[in-house]
Amino acid sequence: MSQQGYVAAPPYSQTQPLYGHYGGSPQTFAPSQQGVLKTASSVGPPVSGMPPPPGPNQFSLGNQYNGFSAAGTQPQRFLPTIAVGGQPPLSPYGQPLPTTYQNSAPPLSAQQLTNQMGAMQISGYGPGAMQGSQLPPSLAAQPAFPPLASQSMAHPPMPPGSHAPQMTLSSPTIGPPTMGTMPPGPPVGMQSGFPGPNPVNAGFQQPPGQVPPHGFPQQPGSFGGQMTGPQPGFPGAFPGGTTQMAGPQQKKLDPDSIPSITQVIEDDKVRRGGQTYTTNTRGQVPPLVTTDCLVQDQGNASPRFIRCTTYSFPCTADLAKQCQVPLAAVIKPLATVPQNETPLYLVNHGETGPIRCNRCKAYMCPLMQFIDGGRRYQCSFCSCVNEVPPFYFQHLDHVGRRLDYYERPELSLGSYEFIATLDYCKNNRPANPPAFIFMIDVSYSNIKSGLVKLICEELKTLLDKLPREEQAEKSVIKVGFVTYNKILHFYNVKSNLAQPQMLVVSDVSEMFVPLLDGFLVDFQESQSVINNLLDQIPEMFADTNESETVFAPVIQAGMEALKAAECSGKLFIFQSSIPTAEAPGKLKNRDDRKLVNTEKEKTLFQPQKGVYESLTKECVANSCCVDLFLFPSQFVDVATLGDIPMHTGGALYKYNNFQIQSDGDHFLSDLRKDVEKKIGFDAIMRIRTSTGFRATDFFGAIYMNNTTDVEMAAVDCDKAVTVEFKHDDKLNEDTGALMQCALLYTTVGGQRRLRIHNLGLNCSSQLADLYKSCETDALINFFAKTAYRAMLNQPLKTVREILVNQTAHMLACYRKHCASPSSASQLILPDAMKIFPVYMNCLMKSYPLVGNPDISIDERAYQRQLVMSMDVADSQAFFYPRLIPVHNIDVNSDVMPSAVRCSEERLSEGGIFLLENGKHMFLWLGLASPPEAIQSIFNVPSFAHINTEATTLLELDNPYSKKLRSIIDNIRRQRPHSMKLMIVKQKDKPEMIFRQFLVEDKGLYGGASYMDFLCYVHKEIRQLLT
Repeated sequence: MSQQGYVAAPPYSQTQPLYGHYGGSPQTFAPSQQGVLKTASSVGPPVSGMPPPPGPNQFSLGNQYNGFSAAGTQPQRFLPTIAVGGQPPLSPYGQPLPTTYQNSAPPLSAQQLTNQMGAMQISGYGPGAMQGSQLPPSLAAQPAFPPLASQSMAHPPMPPGSHAPQMTLSSPTIGPPTMGTMPPGPPVGMQSGFPGPNPVNAGFQQPPGQVPPHGFPQQPGSFGGQMTGPQPGFPGAFPGGTTQMAGPQQKKLDPDSIPSITQVIEDDKVRRGGQTYTTNTRGQVPPLVTTDCLVQDQGNASPRFIRCTTYSFPCTADLAKQCQVPLAAVIKPLATVPQNETPLYLVNHGETGPIRCNRCKAYMCPLMQFIDGGRRYQCSFCSCVNEVPPFYFQHLDHVGRRLDYYERPELSLGSYEFIATLDYCKNNRPANPPAFIFMIDVSYSNIKSGLVKLICEELKTLLDKLPREEQAEKSVIKVGFVTYNKILHFYNVKSNLAQPQMLVVSDVSEMFVPLLDGFLVDFQESQSVINNLLDQIPEMFADTNESETVFAPVIQAGMEALKAAECSGKLFIFQSSIPTAEAPGKLKNRDDRKLVNTEKEKTLFQPQKGVYESLTKECVANSCCVDLFLFPSQFVDVATLGDIPMHTGGALYKYNNFQIQSDGDHFLSDLRKDVEKKIGFDAIMRIRTSTGFRATDFFGAIYMNNTTDVEMAAVDCDKAVTVEFKHDDKLNEDTGALMQCALLYTTVGGQRRLRIHNLGLNCSSQLADLYKSCETDALINFFAKTAYRAMLNQPLKTVREILVNQTAHMLACYRKHCASPSSASQLILPDAMKIFPVYMNCLMKSYPLVGNPDISIDERAYQRQLVMSMDVADSQAFFYPRLIPVHNIDVNSDVMPSAVRCSEERLSEGGIFLLENGKHMFLWLGLASPPEAIQSIFNVPSFAHINTEATTLLELDNPYSKKLRSIIDNIRRQRPHSMKLMIVKQKDKPEMIFRQFLVEDKGLYGGASYMDFLCYVHKEIRQLLT
């Protein structure tokens, strides 16, 4: 609890009623004070009741984003709701709105509403001049939208009271009526938002007597037929069927006029792609995760290791509470460093071990200040003055820097490693090399599907590629093998045996390992015996009829084997069904769809307690990581089975209704990646911070025994931990906010190491600085993990309400404190966060948060667990898939084609599009796809001949086929999971699966379109500000 009255509980804390906010008591925003900030500038002719047109020096022509195709041309924006000839008001989609409701603001007359409609504009930051002019009637009906440009983050530091770069969207005016249409009637009501009451405990007072709106008008899908009716993702429902009404034709909302993720990504690539990003400046905002650049470590950790939600922390808890932007870092401690960047240096201080602060135990780093001629140093984290050990002494130069500054990585770099001494090892003894144990379910379904044979054949070659130390000739990882159904079979594969030996343990209630010598062996030494065993396993169980399996005793057996061998390791478990055999950990089918959208829905995602809870704790204590490969044909209780992988630093893979022909390559690719990737074992991580703030909450594939130590049985190069920070005192603008992440782990060679990452952030008493340095991709990673954890303890409705409310709160605070005063009808977004509403809407439409009984509970639990350990790049792609047009690719270019917005409107009948989100990949073919492209890709003469059952593309010897396969392979290499390619034809039934990933459209299982969500957020912001 802070000294500033700032509630330090996390946003999704269980201790707060109804899943409360960062802040304490509810509050309301007072209207902005006029005369303090710049006057808002409007575009177009002055409207009655609006501010005067802009004077000189209010705009620079270089800052007109998304507004003008030529001087004096006013853009057309989406239309307000209007009434036609006394009929009920129409939405912009030409359908009637529900009955009007009482808004929180006083009722407005038609004239007042008309006066409030200003032209939509995007306001830049900086001086300049621009004259607004009347739109010629001849151009009135023609939208003029150049692509939205992203405003550069590289502004000079702003003086107090100045405004952060911002983006302004506002309700539009209507141009002169065109020939043959009636003039529109005055607007009488405006509906823009999610149905349902205001969120509970929202942090703002709701005006008394407010009646909630009734819902969105229904929208038809572009390919015919209406989208699914009610939106279980949000409270309330749609009104009844649509009515066709006479009246003037309505212009549809122009999607190009609202912020676009793909445009922001492309702008960042243009501005920062291919350049060298040096980390020598505290608090600088790195390029986006989607931008390729070279990172040069000059004192702060690379963004490959740490990304923050904002790179400028507010100085006080009150400021943090006011803006509600979470202060968090997403840390990927073992992230892969590209080959064209310098690998981390390894520092060895011998038996003395790493130099550390005596008080806070922070490790030596570039942030430490050497004083007294180099004989002492002051810790930047706790200000303690420490003596420099004699062996480490070095003189200082004329600026107080050690003469060996550039010779010691720990003095000049943000990330490096120390060799740990025996003090850092269990029982003060050197660690043994780790082991991999392969545990194969040989029940009827896995034998029948051919999976067991597939695994055994693959392991013969895969075990040659076990991870090893960089300079080592071979891997020192030991391997062991177990098969199981209702009972367990252990195998002795000692190198001096002619044949492998099987030992059976049938009493699974008291699990023990029947052999030690010969169970965990060196693959190279025992290769012939192991290959013999892998040939025999499919034959041994070929005639089995056993369909029941156990699960908890399998993990128990693997853990006991590692414990007996006194080494850490990983279990690879291949499980086909829910464990129903009589044994510890037996599970019941609890797939009760009737609980969806009830108070008890959260119980479906809670792992079953008892055996599995204690087993998780034992696995972490004994450094036993679990990777689980599931092959279900029905409910398997992923929430329970996947909980052990999630808390031991493991991974979860799921292949529904597995078939070798369609899923074999997908599974084998995942298995290869999983076995070969860089990994550390028996890991413990601690975050140290400078005074004034501290780490309060942690999210990821981790286990927490106390409030500070993050324990991981294993941690690999794909795993990220998200850490939330809270103030416990004031921060200083001069010293900034400093953090150090220290990871103690055992390498695949059995060496104990400490990996250190240091990062310095700015601190500011100006909220504009905070908003200017936000990173939206990291914010959505944080919000996803907090929401996915909260859904275990809170009703989903409450979780969704708090997400919407916090989005509105963050943006309302920006508008009140950082933006120029302007019309209430304008939606003003901070430039660095202008695409935040898109991401938030994607999160709210994700399977875990959409309460729809048509989505399997297992699939929702699986996605929930998947996201919990994602890094920023993976969560960015997962929530907003890449949609790449590939019908017109340049076969001679090495550049990846630019993605388009993830919406059905971007598809064309004559186009071919590739969509991927890190888990799924689709090749979508329009009905009128070019025949030459179809011939080049599939070697068939026409669209009708394409085989959509195929999951790989033919290797054809033509430039187009080679280029497309190269793009697909390149994408797959970037992602931790492999992706099965699905070929989808327009208007075919499987297209419904593809359309779920068009996240800017209305969700097939519920959830608003991006446009509707933005309107709703705008309405919420206006309510907060009135």
